[in-house]
Amino acid sequence: MEEMGVFQAMHMARALRRLKPDPVPDDAIEKIIDAGVRAPTGSNLQNWRFFVIKDAEQRRRIAEIYRVAIDLAGRAYVNRQAPPHMTKDRQQKMMTAARYLAEHFAEVPVLILAWLKMTPDVENPQLPADQMPVFLRLSGGSIFPAVQNMIVACAALGLGTVLTTVLAYKEEEMRKILGAPADLRLYAALPVGYPMEGYGHGPVKRLPLREVTFLDRYGNNWPRK
Repeated sequence: MEEMGVFQAMHMARALRRLKPDPVPDDAIEKIIDAGVRAPTGSNLQNWRFFVIKDAEQRRRIAEIYRVAIDLAGRAYVNRQAPPHMTKDRQQKMMTAARYLAEHFAEVPVLILAWLKMTPDVENPQLPADQMPVFLRLSGGSIFPAVQNMIVACAALGLGTVLTTVLAYKEEEMRKILGAPADLRLYAALPVGYPMEGYGHGPVKRLPLREVTFLDRYGNNWPRK
């Protein structure tokens, strides 16, 4: 199929969790990873490391861990209320899709796992103790731009994916399965496949810019739409 332009792909890249088991060509996977490495990293370390999982047994083992991890992560959502812009019906559909993905994770043809290589100076900066929480919060800035590039690339290629982070709760188990060295930290996973019929890409609904953007100071909303 003809590839989407970048702005169209950003506007159409829905979170897709219902994916066909059909194989994904290696050249498409390479395009997705290549889009990821065009993203910036702190100090230009280029310390992303991506694991592409295609082997059926590896996917099965990871799927077992994923189901445990998503149950663990679910504790953080027990008391979380739906935001005002999200109806209960829409939230229920999202949760149903998330459960579907967990139950069928092993059937997704390609898993892309996004890690960061953490050098001693990156993990132990010379910062006051009260600044360490800030430093840890910023570390994702070197991996999530790459992940977003890959999400957009998937949409452009007609492939579906969704950002999921729950495997990070089970990093050590993942490390053993993949033989990942101790200096890698797991941040995210992208299950990649062709969308099932009726669950493809479409316009992504978001809050109006005016509601989330301020000009010069808080409360001075962006003057246009």
